[in-house]
Amino acid sequence: MKSNALPTADMMVDDVMRRWPLAIGVFLDFRMLCVGCPIGAFHSIEEACGEHGVDTDVFVSKLMDTARAA
Repeated sequence: MKSNALPTADMMVDDVMRRWPLAIGVFLDFRMLCVGCPIGAFHSIEEACGEHGVDTDVFVSKLMDTARAA
């Protein structure tokens, strides 16, 4: 089932990686240690970006591009 929804900053990290598996590459590109982290089920994208010093708008934009391409 395909959905037109795209990742947003308020979504949980784990949910984004499960819904759009190619998003894992985005986390790795930004050197975010979220892949496999048990806290990913409890942190939003915005919170994770804050923890890793990543610009949320830039990161979410890249996630959206990746989700569109999937």
